[in-house]
Amino acid sequence: MHAESPGMPNTTTATRLAAFVERLLGTPLPVAVRTWDGDRAGPAGPAVVLKNRRALRWLLYSPGELGLARAYVSGDLDVEGDLTEGFRRIWALTRSGELRGVRLSARDRAEAAGLAVRMGVLGPPPKPPVEEARLGGALHSLRRDKSAISHHYDLSNSFYQLLLDETMAYSSGYWTADSAGLPQAQHDKLEMICTKLGLRPGMRLLDVGCGWGSLLVHAAKHHGVQAVGVTISAEQVQHIRTRLAQHDLGDRVTVRRQDYRELTGERFDAVASIEMGEHVGEENYPTYAGTLFGMLKPTGRLLLQQMSRGAVAPGGGAFIERYIAPDMTMRPLSRTLAHVETAGFEIRDVHALREHYVPTVRAWADTLERHWDEAVALIGETGARVWRLYLVGGALAFEENRMGVDQILAVRPSVDGGSGMPATREWM
Repeated sequence: MHAESPGMPNTTTATRLAAFVERLLGTPLPVAVRTWDGDRAGPAGPAVVLKNRRALRWLLYSPGELGLARAYVSGDLDVEGDLTEGFRRIWALTRSGELRGVRLSARDRAEAAGLAVRMGVLGPPPKPPVEEARLGGALHSLRRDKSAISHHYDLSNSFYQLLLDETMAYSSGYWTADSAGLPQAQHDKLEMICTKLGLRPGMRLLDVGCGWGSLLVHAAKHHGVQAVGVTISAEQVQHIRTRLAQHDLGDRVTVRRQDYRELTGERFDAVASIEMGEHVGEENYPTYAGTLFGMLKPTGRLLLQQMSRGAVAPGGGAFIERYIAPDMTMRPLSRTLAHVETAGFEIRDVHALREHYVPTVRAWADTLERHWDEAVALIGETGARVWRLYLVGGALAFEENRMGVDQILAVRPSVDGGSGMPATREWM
């Protein structure tokens, strides 16, 4: 901080900005702010660093989460210190109710404009980073859903190979006292899914939204099933076919670029859908659940692993929806169970895995930081900053119970109501 003369008000850039933000928030700043001229204001600990005047221009035109995300992704805003701790402080204020949120009145906008003039911030709105999704067409139409999935999953197979472990599982692992790391946690998750589905040699498994083939490969290699995987990501199809050749599984596993709404005319002994239902949308979820039901033989089992949010906070927020998973819908668990039951399924088990996602996401975040230069070479500096923000915020959301993830085991009853399920859990 620059020293001020005795009796004179502190008029440094950071202090003026901090005072305005604190009035808007109705509470002291949870983190410090440091401006491009070196001034700092606020508490000890993490600091939001405004590297240039354009950082404030993002916030002037897009107040709140979206403006902050755009400024960070573009590199005009950075965080000095522990990014996770900064997020944690902000969310603590949100939970306590002290943080009113940024809602600019006419007076606020006039004051912001005056402050912007004095700081030399005024100018045209910056162009959003190219990593921001721009989708067209009707919500959850076949064409738009393909674009939404491509935005995230067709980023780069090489990048996902860098980020994920050798299983290529892009979903929560299952951590136990014996877990030696992420690969073991993912192996144990895949094995638990296969056990819950009761897979045996010769059975037919359908994996809807099969990702990079982690379950397909595991179930075929270790449980002797014939498996079919469907995904609408072209990059994933290409990767899986390469993996199948490497593991000599081409005669036992088939992968198709196909939407779940195009599935028809087949019956399987078991169906899995691992963290794909979030992309379906609320209006289409009955069709999705009905399709899964229709693909199963009587007494066939369904295993859904799906993320959820509380009843008062559906969706993922401006950053997630623009940069990570456009059109994603995360509903409360109870609403998903209702959809599954309405489709005709009998719910047999619900297994909460929320705490397991924290070490999973943090393992990915650690990998990203260790291989930062390689990640930048693959997806660019702004792309890597998107992922840093996504992983740090995601781990904290699961830790603080703002998001959950559950495995739902259901069965298609036989005509006489039989489930074919054992009397006790086989996976405990």
